[in-house]
Amino acid sequence: MDTQLLTTFLFLSVVALTVGITFWASRQTKTAADFYSGGRSFSGFQNGLAIGGDYMSAASFLGISGAIAVYGYDGFLYSIGFLVAWLVALLLVAEMLRNAGRYTMADQLAFRMRQRPVRTAASISTVVVSIFYLLAQMVGAGSLVALLLGVDSQAIKNITIIGVGALMIFYVVVGGMKGTTYVQIVKAVLLMIGSALIVLLVLAKFNFNLSSLLGAAAENSGKGEAFLQPGLQYGATLTSQIDFLSLGLALVLGTAGLPHILIRFYTVPTAQDARKSVLWAIGLIGAFYLMTLVLGFGAAALLDRDAVDPVEGGNQNLASPLLAEAVGGGTGSTGGAILLALIAAVAFATILAVVAGLTLASSSSVAHDLYKGVIKKDQPVTEKDEVRVARIAAFGIGAVAIALSIPAQRLNIAFLVALAFAVAASANLPAIIFNMFWKRFNTRGATWSIYGGLTAAVGLVLFSPTVSSLPTSLFPNADWAIFPLNNPGIVSIPLGFLLGYLGTVTSREPDAEERYVELEVRALTGAGAEEAAQH
Repeated sequence: MDTQLLTTFLFLSVVALTVGITFWASRQTKTAADFYSGGRSFSGFQNGLAIGGDYMSAASFLGISGAIAVYGYDGFLYSIGFLVAWLVALLLVAEMLRNAGRYTMADQLAFRMRQRPVRTAASISTVVVSIFYLLAQMVGAGSLVALLLGVDSQAIKNITIIGVGALMIFYVVVGGMKGTTYVQIVKAVLLMIGSALIVLLVLAKFNFNLSSLLGAAAENSGKGEAFLQPGLQYGATLTSQIDFLSLGLALVLGTAGLPHILIRFYTVPTAQDARKSVLWAIGLIGAFYLMTLVLGFGAAALLDRDAVDPVEGGNQNLASPLLAEAVGGGTGSTGGAILLALIAAVAFATILAVVAGLTLASSSSVAHDLYKGVIKKDQPVTEKDEVRVARIAAFGIGAVAIALSIPAQRLNIAFLVALAFAVAASANLPAIIFNMFWKRFNTRGATWSIYGGLTAAVGLVLFSPTVSSLPTSLFPNADWAIFPLNNPGIVSIPLGFLLGYLGTVTSREPDAEERYVELEVRALTGAGAEEAAQH
């Protein structure tokens, strides 16, 4: 029982710390710019930490180490995809987006196109991507708290999901971007320290010899040498190989279209800081994903298969916390209990920081794009009104996320996130890239690519084995899976680009072409971006 007291105490301290930060930040949030972009006052290093905090989600910390523990080499492919994706974000999107927009992804589209259709499309897409991503985080929170309190009751998991939902609404409504950013910075530091500690303890068990760690993992996995080779999860059939390609595409192209990552570029004062923050983020995230290797193979080597392998009735999302307990001295030991509580508290902080970022991205899009840009298009809207609408939207989005998370608890977290990436890469990325680099691109092209990519990605998922036909599906007893792949990226991403192209070439919009030159100068040099941010 003492261990549970300790765990609960650490958990509540994390929550209290984040709530304290939020109250402190709320005193400094006075204008709409403060609420949406923290007054563009963060340095490159701070923003890099916050991007890391926003990006290293529960999916990375719990999902990837779990996937490696169960599938070995194939599980690690998530880490590679998530990291390589940053190169796309750095080279194509970060600096230009920061120069071209103000608060939301739609700003740089609306700069040269018709406001209403473009803002509506971008806002809908932002909310859908954010909700997919929110599901993953909240499902993770439910299983984590149930593990810590040592109960497997559905009621506790549901209460946790509702609690996390309430907290994330609080962070956004009270703290705005400033509060959310500081919560993310604190969480990134905690996560790196916690992961490094467990990695050191795992390596110490194998005398800091990686090959003996890998050997022990292969042996204990029951799969032998195959555990360290490609093909356990993807590769047995042609379908699974195509599925893997689809997943890789979604991961690599999705990051540059994730709304909660895109709005982080608006929180720095200059384009140089935007680049710096991405470099810091890549360093942090790269180090973290290298650590997931040791966490995953460590879990495979040191834990019983029935604890992490879903086929044996285990929960792969709990590989990291259970590994912390094992290296601390095992079940029932004080060291094990302390480390388990520590890692679980870090994972909980991770979940809270990411859900706050997501809720902020979607509620600011609802207020800034839908309310101000579409509903009140011709009427003046005060900053106070706009921020009020964003706060109301945070409640609505929180409620939807809670309602959808409760039935989605059987799905793997990393997989739910891969879906969010597929939707972001299919709907948002084509519009952003075409708008930045193609003069002729226009409103019809933008709306076709966003709605087309969004509908294709979500529609294919509905008819995939993820939703029906398999024991691990959302509806295991039904069968309407006519699309064979788990991840729709390989079909929906090219479709998003194709529809953007077709929409553009079938219509002309001279205004959009005229304003392209201005957008290009602004995106490349930053000239005019500061004034836009102030108006």
